[in-house]
Amino acid sequence: MTINLLQMENAAIADNFSLLGKLIDIHGDDSFKAKSYSSSAFTIDKLPVQLSTLTAEKIFSLKGIGQTTGKKILEQLETGRLSVLEEYIQKTPAGVLELLNIKGLGPKKISTVWKELGVESLGELLYACEENRLLLYKGFGEKTQQNIKESINFYLSNQGSYLYGQIEGYAMAITLKLKESFPGQRIEITGDFNRQMEVIDKLEWVTNIKPQQIIDFFIANDYKVEVLDYTIKAKGDENVTLEIHCTLSEKVSALLFEMNCSTEFLQTWQNKFGDNIPSEFISEEDIFKNYKLPFIPVCYREKEYAVTQAIDNKLPKLITIQDIKGIIHTHSDWSDGRDTIDAMAQNAIALGYEYLVISDHSQTAVYANGLNPDRIKAQHELIHELNDKYKPFKIFKSIESDILNDGRLDYSDEILSSFDLVIASVHNNLRMPEEKAMMRLLNAISNPYTTILGHMTGRLLLSRNGYPVSYKTIIEACVKNNVVIELNAHSRRLDIDWRHIKEATDAGVLISIDPDAHYTTGFEDIRFGVLVAQKGGLTAQQNLSSFSLSEFESFLKLKKVALL
Repeated sequence: MTINLLQMENAAIADNFSLLGKLIDIHGDDSFKAKSYSSSAFTIDKLPVQLSTLTAEKIFSLKGIGQTTGKKILEQLETGRLSVLEEYIQKTPAGVLELLNIKGLGPKKISTVWKELGVESLGELLYACEENRLLLYKGFGEKTQQNIKESINFYLSNQGSYLYGQIEGYAMAITLKLKESFPGQRIEITGDFNRQMEVIDKLEWVTNIKPQQIIDFFIANDYKVEVLDYTIKAKGDENVTLEIHCTLSEKVSALLFEMNCSTEFLQTWQNKFGDNIPSEFISEEDIFKNYKLPFIPVCYREKEYAVTQAIDNKLPKLITIQDIKGIIHTHSDWSDGRDTIDAMAQNAIALGYEYLVISDHSQTAVYANGLNPDRIKAQHELIHELNDKYKPFKIFKSIESDILNDGRLDYSDEILSSFDLVIASVHNNLRMPEEKAMMRLLNAISNPYTTILGHMTGRLLLSRNGYPVSYKTIIEACVKNNVVIELNAHSRRLDIDWRHIKEATDAGVLISIDPDAHYTTGFEDIRFGVLVAQKGGLTAQQNLSSFSLSEFESFLKLKKVALL
């Protein structure tokens, strides 16, 4: 049984062309072809429709898609394969292919370390960095070498890990397959996935199915199996670690409870109520009733204070996706988004939202087609027209302003005052010490036009560590300046980290769950933000994007009054 995490959709086809272009460069072959395939990948990734829904004639007529590329698109749609890519993969050492995962290593540099230094694996390259061997080659300075070394260490520490958004469909598919294969038996997913952790290292289940039956099931479906007492470990082609914990039927609920709790939560629970959970309970709900406690959602069983809150009957009413009233932080085709403002507004209305905040990139972000003052004026005129068209739904004029190196925002006060709200974010020079990062952030927070601090640390989960910050100091500054802290809901960001949400809300800071959507389907990312916000105990009242339209307008009006 193989359940693919990705299907042959536009993203997968674009990835294949992108990889092909890189491999051609690594091998030093036709650079024109390499650029052509890379360009095709960019074009396909930006298409508003799936190629699989188009006729061959329509595919060949697409701008930027020639005859050669068109034929290769059809090959992938029909066979799920790209033969020329497979040929390049076959003649490229596996270790060299893996080097493409390392930030800071482009095809040209990989070609150098492979063909001139003789490196064919991550381990060899890490050793070469430690020996300063890269400094002998053109294009590799001391800083580049150190960055590559850090990236390799970070990459190696995250092997076999997946974003929640990446693994969710696979987890549900495996659970369904197990339930179908063993009807009438209890099979409950648990562990980090059930607690809605942002990064998942393994998937776990608790069951009353006999261990040998589980072993036979996975062997029959071509999984590698390892047995540790009553725990069955399995791994298939997807490289996801699966663990099935087998126990007696009467002990499933007790074991499920223990595995649905973090170590910190469980230790606190055991200190209060003892180590052993009676085995006669049918469900977790029965366990809480036995101790005369309100049910603590699995996602909230992280910190010791959750136990105390339950004992004091002060558990927060956790935010839900239904509490989100507006979509804040979106990018349109005016900068690096795919869809028009009109299309994004229509989609938001269809989904039942009350308002939309358009926050395209600012002028310094030339890589993202950032808006200069003339284009800002034109965009604002368009938004006024659309607001007349779609009232009472409202589109708010915003900008995601780059925080410059000295902490200033990207426009003059006169231009900043033309926006309904400003989201301030760091996008460049991310490799900086805490002192530099804090200077930039605190200066931006103190700017009276800053409404929301965007993706606070700039992290990309499993790809890039965020720059170091003092959460306490930032939270204090946001309280002082009435600045909202964003919980960027993109599954690769989820920044602010949920572990600091309670600290922020206890201090009186509003959080804003925002999708950072670059196309209409990006609105769906709000759900990932809600999932981790629940872990931090966030309520609807503490979340800006849960404000109704009238409440949101009142909030912005008070912010404007403070400028006078």
